[in-house]
Amino acid sequence: MPFTDSHCHIDFTEFQDDLTRILADCYQKNILTIIAPAVAPKYWQRLLDLCAMPSQCKLYPCLGIHPWYLTGLNEQDLLRLAEHAIEHLENIVAIGEIGLDGVIAKQQDNLKQQLDFFEFQLYLANQVQKPVIIHHRRSHNELIEQLKKVPVEHGGVIHGFSGSFQQASNYIDMGFKLGIGGTITYPRAEKTIKAVARLPLSALVLETDAPAMPIAGEQGKYNSPLRLPNIFHALCQIRTESPELIEHTIEENVKQLFFPM
Repeated sequence: MPFTDSHCHIDFTEFQDDLTRILADCYQKNILTIIAPAVAPKYWQRLLDLCAMPSQCKLYPCLGIHPWYLTGLNEQDLLRLAEHAIEHLENIVAIGEIGLDGVIAKQQDNLKQQLDFFEFQLYLANQVQKPVIIHHRRSHNELIEQLKKVPVEHGGVIHGFSGSFQQASNYIDMGFKLGIGGTITYPRAEKTIKAVARLPLSALVLETDAPAMPIAGEQGKYNSPLRLPNIFHALCQIRTESPELIEHTIEENVKQLFFPM
């Protein structure tokens, strides 16, 4: 059964000198699909070009504006995003990476800008009939409030989920999958591990967030999509289902969300 990394920034410069080998190794490890979210306008074309290149491992782009990259951006950048999304509608599989970041909001006093960009991109996703990929950090309450204001019509992923069972259940009730990444490889992440153990398997997808979010034991190193099997193994240790059922169900979740018939 093939694996999908549902969130990997394969276009980042950390990979550029070794990308061919990494993708070949992914193929050998049966990691056959990578979903690649964009983070800022200046990277959109590079990501689109990369994903269009022939590769044994299939790369699928998403377009969006991440809350870390808002400095110097304005409404014109959102309009450019809408134009790009419509122009490349047949190629992209989601609007993302979008979201709210409470830490950045305090550091840069830009919560209103974050909310404005987030709301626009939610409406855009509904307009172009795509799911969303959502970043969160100390922002669950604000996210849920906004998602009630602008409900997603085609689902999405709460990327890098780290939270409680109740928070996870709220997102699932709103039509979201939860991105399960390296957090569950850290024993100290008890709250998230306990939540992931109880959640419906139909709500989970695997991700690395490479080159960020290294797994336990590799702190200080760049993460890689090649670590996806490590995360899968950690998930199998948490869950009661067989590895075969977990793998099959998670891949079906990916297909349902990003590649609906």
